[in-house]
Amino acid sequence: MADSGALPAGFGELEVLAVGTVLLVEALTGLCLNGLTILSFCKIPELRTPTYLLVLSLAVADTGISLNALVAAISSLLRRWPYGPDGCQAHGFQGFATALASICSSAALAWGRYHHYCTRGQLAWNTAISLVLCVWLSSVFWAALPLLGWGRYDYEPLGTCCTLDYSRVDRNFTSYLFTMAFFNFFLPLLITLVSYRLMEQKLKKPGHLQVPALIAKAAPTINAIHYALGGDTVHRGLWQCLSPQRSQPDRTR
Repeated sequence: MADSGALPAGFGELEVLAVGTVLLVEALTGLCLNGLTILSFCKIPELRTPTYLLVLSLAVADTGISLNALVAAISSLLRRWPYGPDGCQAHGFQGFATALASICSSAALAWGRYHHYCTRGQLAWNTAISLVLCVWLSSVFWAALPLLGWGRYDYEPLGTCCTLDYSRVDRNFTSYLFTMAFFNFFLPLLITLVSYRLMEQKLKKPGHLQVPALIAKAAPTINAIHYALGGDTVHRGLWQCLSPQRSQPDRTR
């Protein structure tokens, strides 16, 4: 599949085309919405806050996931992987690193909300920057391990993109998978649930859970829509700041 235009075993022409089309729409939508989030941080002074830096980290991670999905979409429409084995390793590393960063950024954002609403204190820039650095360094570390021999990247069943080789059941891959999952799935999920649970108890109202982005290629659009429409974390919200109905004092400030 990596070197020819033949359809992968078990897949028909329509199925491959459908996968490529869905990935293309998802990738372009994620790029547009997360690009708007990043642009807003750069252009709107009201959004340059430590809390919104965590949202920016999530948007950058989801932009990376969208780029990864765009490569997969093009390969699916070509019905082959045109970038060779080295390209497969690079694609797997980039996609996995940004997926982990998206998950951990969601957990950091949940903790940031807890800190704001339960301690009534503003998140400091040093704390926000440290969180973002920890998220990205940890994500790159865990995504690089398969390149160094612990775990492995390989083609997905369709043969048009690369990810962890979940078909392997040897001790090497199993030990990597469970260790990585504990630090990058279980712990972020626990932090997210506990943070919102504590907020619910503190505020005496049901919390709004931000489920970590476990489905990597769907997360960019979901996260971008959730945060771009405004909410508790982004006090003014992207649409409110970009809207022509902004108040005159905001325009002249």
